[in-house]
Amino acid sequence: MTLPGPSAFQTGGGDMGAKVRAFDWARTPLGPIAGWSAALRVTVDQMLASKFPACLFCGPDLIAIYNDGYHTILGTKPQALGRPMRETWREVWPQLQPIAERALAGESTFIEDYRIHIDRHGRMEDAWFTFNYGPVFDEHGSVIAMLDTVVETTSKVLAERRSHEERAQQQRLLQQMPGFVGVMAGPDHVFEYVNDAYMRIAGPRTLLGRPVRAVFPELRGQGFFEMLDQVYATGEPLRAHALAVRLAHAPGERFVDLLYEPIHDAAGQVRGIFAGGYDVTERVQAETALRQLNATLEQRVAERTLARERAWQALAETQDALRQAQKMEAVGQLTGGIAHDFNNLLAGIGGALQLMRLRLDQGQTEGLRAYLDMGERSVRRAASLTQRLLAFSRRQTLDPRPTDVNRLVQGMQEMVARTVGPAVQLAVEPAPATWPTRVDASQLENALLNLCINARDAMPEGGRLALATANRTLAEEEAAAQELPAGDYVCLRVTDTGTGMSHAIVQRVFDPFFTTKPLGQGTGLGLSMVYGFVRQSGGQIQVDSEPGRGTTMTLLLPRHLGEAETDDAAHTADPPGGGGAGETLLLIEDEDIVRDLLTEVLQDAGYTVLGAADGPAGLRQLQASGPIDLLVTDVGLPGGMNGRQVADAGRLLRPELQVLFITGYAEAATMGNGFMEAGMEVMTKPFDLAALVTRVRDMLDRRMV
Repeated sequence: MTLPGPSAFQTGGGDMGAKVRAFDWARTPLGPIAGWSAALRVTVDQMLASKFPACLFCGPDLIAIYNDGYHTILGTKPQALGRPMRETWREVWPQLQPIAERALAGESTFIEDYRIHIDRHGRMEDAWFTFNYGPVFDEHGSVIAMLDTVVETTSKVLAERRSHEERAQQQRLLQQMPGFVGVMAGPDHVFEYVNDAYMRIAGPRTLLGRPVRAVFPELRGQGFFEMLDQVYATGEPLRAHALAVRLAHAPGERFVDLLYEPIHDAAGQVRGIFAGGYDVTERVQAETALRQLNATLEQRVAERTLARERAWQALAETQDALRQAQKMEAVGQLTGGIAHDFNNLLAGIGGALQLMRLRLDQGQTEGLRAYLDMGERSVRRAASLTQRLLAFSRRQTLDPRPTDVNRLVQGMQEMVARTVGPAVQLAVEPAPATWPTRVDASQLENALLNLCINARDAMPEGGRLALATANRTLAEEEAAAQELPAGDYVCLRVTDTGTGMSHAIVQRVFDPFFTTKPLGQGTGLGLSMVYGFVRQSGGQIQVDSEPGRGTTMTLLLPRHLGEAETDDAAHTADPPGGGGAGETLLLIEDEDIVRDLLTEVLQDAGYTVLGAADGPAGLRQLQASGPIDLLVTDVGLPGGMNGRQVADAGRLLRPELQVLFITGYAEAATMGNGFMEAGMEVMTKPFDLAALVTRVRDMLDRRMV
């Protein structure tokens, strides 16, 4: 039987079209192609021509004929063409058989995000599909086959499952910001989000969902409404310093450093405003008091010595207050520098939350996890930006360990190659017998990756990127020129054949917020972060670059006199069930929500958890007679004792006490200039809760070895 004219089945259909034409159908219940019905041949033509994954299961045995798209879904399954559906999908046939039988009975079935446990890559795995099983009729109205049109939704389903934690992380990030933050939408400036700091300055009133003029009627005539209208109309940011504000719930005037940034939609139109800033009332009051005091001193310069001494003492106290206030002002100015990045992050978070609210109001849940995934990525980027700022100020919390730089570089080779892309030729050139160095290995990996990304961006047309290591000894004169003590150093060089830099740019390359990249493509903090990390680790970074001749970045890290840690130098046996066996942990954390959350996680993992909200309370627990196997403590604590002081005091009482510090920020002096004693480790907030459970287990296992 021959159909009139050419068809996709006869002449095309991609790779599977050729395979279908060449297949020996005579060996199957369908028989030779020439004997197929016209309806079957036409259906096969249409399916093979389609780009959408589809499979035709023919006859009572459901013999498979499929197109290129469906072939991809099969993975590495054995040959399925011409074989019954029950054989190809034997591991899930009990699930699929009732649906297929309904199709053979003439009933179509559509199922969305259907989970099946299948073997298609040599292992059993969960996968999700949205598909339709529909009957295919011949010219007499009889069902001759079932058409399966299908799309795999595994990635979407897994992304939705990860999104719940993302939303919680979004909230924690914004709530923990030191200044007040608010997001307003539309020309009426309706509040969509405010953090706790904003609520403290706003006082007891309802903000969310209400326009700013209704929330703060007392601000009429103070200029704030006009500034908001101006930013919304022009799309230009507005900053104000020491702006006076009178609020109904607070007596007298308050003063704020204020930033209004427009939030743009995908089309570039202003859709809302980000409001942020700091309460600088104490600074302004200190400045006013200082001016008044200076005037008083000028008038009383000839008064008695005792009065003059008292005045100078008061002046000194006021100046101390002013210096402290100026430190806070510097933080406010820094906010202006990073406002663009945080505005983008908040726009992503706020937009995702708005879309989720809209879908929930519409009764739709499809896609919510994708929006949560968007927000989680913004949270991770915000945490990364915070770490970069701490690195530049050399105040990030480090966990230095003896490290083999050769092993670290070779371990990152594949990731760097994927990051820089195929246009860049990557060469790794480790020197033999390179000395170990004592650094935070994860921060060194971040620094190396940052340098490689900069090198890639300097080679838009491709080029060569070389990563090399070496041992280097600096004599007194050379070491002094590098602002380093004389001695042995491990050298890590990153060399590219890119565009290079002028001398003027080299002089500024480590300045914070300095970047040569187009607006929106760089924060200007990457190399500042690398510089801060290297200097905090006791090393130095050198730049050798000329326009048109590429760039070499050289990291010098102090030699460690000892062996580097190996990847398997951990515990000798896995913990029972991956968690605790009733061991007792003392958790000191002043944030109630964080303490409750960590307590629940650790208790679920099988530990007995004793809690304390400040340093003295934790010390009293350590002074008690009960067992404590591990101390988990924040560094910054109220009550007159920080976490390091509690740990030191605890070790006097319990010399073998293991200590895990959890912190988002720690002064170098508090952490012992970035280095800790044996049996002390640190995790930087925010961290994955599973990683905390793993670290606790590892530390307890090392104690038992």
